[in-house]
Amino acid sequence: MVVAHRRPHTPPMASPFLEFDLTSEVDQLHDEPTWNTGQNARTLIKYDDLRVVLMALKAGAKIPAHKANGRISIQLLSGHIRLNASERAFDLLPGSLLALDHRAPHDLEALEESAVLLTIAWPGGRHESINDNDGPSQT
Repeated sequence: MVVAHRRPHTPPMASPFLEFDLTSEVDQLHDEPTWNTGQNARTLIKYDDLRVVLMALKAGAKIPAHKANGRISIQLLSGHIRLNASERAFDLLPGSLLALDHRAPHDLEALEESAVLLTIAWPGGRHESINDNDGPSQT
């Protein structure tokens, strides 16, 4: 029997105010069994028109090309990632912030163990993702 891993307690992801210690959140991602796959993620904030996802990636982890209906921002908290979009390669280092327009195809690779804060904003509260067989959607 396979037992799904669940976090001990799921805090509310949508309320009038949410506060996070990102260092502790990254440490928790590293402590979970899913980290053994090379990547782990947790949705921190989930409103109809906005998501904030914290991702931890081991060096060499890749997220294949995909698109999102909403505009996204990628903020690198630690490590080094390369993101390919708009026929360009963006090398992101800690403190870097990159924004992409909706439906912009992109992929990324962790060049070092990294922590990334992904924000997705959907127009009009529509949070559907599109896949187009280009890899996983980021919802």
